[in-house]
This record gives sequence, structure tokens and C-alpha cells, in this order.
Amino acid sequence: MRDNRAAAAAEMALIMPMMFALIFTTFEGGNYLLTEHRVLKSAREGARFAGRLNYSAFDCASGAVVGDFQTSPQITNANAIRNVMRYGNPEGTGRPRFTLQQGDDFTVTLDCPISSDTTTYHNNGIYRERGNVPRVLVNARISYNSILGLLGFDTSSVVVRGQAQAAVMGV
Repeated sequence: MRDNRAAAAAEMALIMPMMFALIFTTFEGGNYLLTEHRVLKSAREGARFAGRLNYSAFDCASGAVVGDFQTSPQITNANAIRNVMRYGNPEGTGRPRFTLQQGDDFTVTLDCPISSDTTTYHNNGIYRERGNVPRVLVNARISYNSILGLLGFDTSSVVVRGQAQAAVMGV
């Protein structure tokens, strides 16, 4: 007759390393997807906000976002867009969505089409009378706070990026 006592405990001890690997992989995947979703959402909101700024906020000659934000003259339009991406409001108040680390960045760039091109969007529809209608491209680059980093793995070089663009509507 065989002795089967503690067989379940031995099997559990053998399966534990694989079980922990699966658990941490699942948690890490969920954490990454949540972080990526937050970064993409902030980029979309920044582009949407920039697209609704007045045409005077964009200088196609220099390719820059210019001027002061309408309700807060001490905030430039470019900083208001960055504040929307980081805080969710143009004033930059409240709790930030991301804890920024060295190298993290929110950038706002401007693309103005050539007015002689008759096939692109800016000569059709609501843009017919506007000439060079700018497009705003916003980028977010955030350091990823990994769960595996808490266990001693080096994840300091992992970043999450988000990008969105919008045509300026001047609404």
C-alpha cells in the first residue's frame, strides 16, 4: 500500500512557480493596457481641445501654436493643450493623470497644407473659404510604471506613447 499523504502539497509546490508567472503576466498585461488607454485618451482629448481653438491660435508661417488662452491670459495656448492632456483641463489644476518622470513629454506640432493643392481636405467642405487650415498633432510620451519593476526587474526604459491629430475647426 502506497502512502499518498502530502501528495497535493507536493504538487502545489511544483506548480507554484508557473502559477506566479501566469498571475504576474496577467497583472502586468492589464496594467500596461490601462496605462496605454490613459495615454491614448489624453492625446485624443488634447487634439480635440486644440482643434476647437480659434484659427488665430495657429501660425502656419512659423508652424507654432501661438497666443494666450482666452480665459487665462497667463497660460499660452500650447500650454493649455498640454494641460488638457496632463490634467484634463486647460488651467492645469487638479490631480494630474500621470506622474511625470524625467524624459516624459507632451508635444504639440502644427501641420499646414499647401494652399495650391486642390485635392486635399482644406479646399473642400467647411474649409473651402479658409485657405491653409492647420492640423494639430499631439504626442504623449510617458514612462511606464511596471509592476515587474517592483520585483527588481529593470523597466526604466519602457515608455508608452500616444498620438492623435485633429483639423482646426475654430469653433
